[in-house]
Amino acid sequence: MFITGLGTATPPTRYTQIECWEAAQSATQFSRLNLRSRAILKKVLRGDNGIDSRHLALDSLTEVFDLTPDALHARFIKHAPELATQAAERALQDAGLSSPEIDAVIISTCTGYLCPGLTSYVSERLRLRADTLCLDLVGQGCGAAIPNLRTGEALLASGRCRQVLSICVEVCSAAFYLDNDPGVLISACLFGDGAGAAILASQTNPKRRPVKWKATTTALSPANRDLLRFEQRDGMLRNILTPQVPAAAAQAADHVLREVLSAAGVTREQIGAWIWHAGGREVLLALRKKLKLSEADVCHSAAVLRELGNISSPCVYFVLQATLADNAPGGLWWMSSFGAGFSCHGALLEVD
Repeated sequence: MFITGLGTATPPTRYTQIECWEAAQSATQFSRLNLRSRAILKKVLRGDNGIDSRHLALDSLTEVFDLTPDALHARFIKHAPELATQAAERALQDAGLSSPEIDAVIISTCTGYLCPGLTSYVSERLRLRADTLCLDLVGQGCGAAIPNLRTGEALLASGRCRQVLSICVEVCSAAFYLDNDPGVLISACLFGDGAGAAILASQTNPKRRPVKWKATTTALSPANRDLLRFEQRDGMLRNILTPQVPAAAAQAADHVLREVLSAAGVTREQIGAWIWHAGGREVLLALRKKLKLSEADVCHSAAVLRELGNISSPCVYFVLQATLADNAPGGLWWMSSFGAGFSCHGALLEVD
């Protein structure tokens, strides 16, 4: 399988962390928080947590404090199809393809629920063929990109598809929540909105740098499910984020890397570029410590985090795009995503 086109999209409005802090102080919900919770918000939004700004699907930051199920669902249904379509159109353009050439579309999300799913809305906007296979994948959290890509790989290997459109889209602002739970508060300070898309094909695209999918695996640890997950409360999604996540992510990422490299007969020294999900500054620091990575090894992930925040499942599309744009040396690259489950996924890429 080859990744023959990439596209990303974010909402047009960018908010700095300082702007978010100023808006939070003016909100009615802020006065209802205890002193510890207010201190957490101030520390995360005003301190150096690796994030300067985030793109949010909001016309005004006051909208983020409208915490009703209907308001949050309306935000998702308005912006998720729009962002997914924009990313897909850019991926199609990058690959030099038209919509009718797509045989299957796979969309992953965890920040909202629609039935029919997002594939119905995106297929309509893109004018995909009526017989295009549409698959909606939900519940995989921040790690969803690689399972999505693996599904595309299976469709291509079956011989039933020639071109597959892979999309991850998250409207994290449709799942923001404020109360005195530290993990919930920190989540509201870290996550941003965006979408990523890739065109997958059995043959390389002669017009762009070849990115070949070589090998992949997944590690699922249900015993650690409660470290990072969504729950439903009062009809709204509520992110559960615990302090153990960075260490768990680093441990799982190390395991997945070792498994794939061993099976492929590849050494760590052969990896020339690293495509990490930017879950947060502490996550990147834990990865660096556990895997003995340099600052340069995580530079593209750190740059995406600083500009966009944790955009959840689309993140690795942004990081891969940035790495290619930076003309990173060819050879073997490593991509890894992780999240709810607790799950971790890794893929070995070969880039000419």
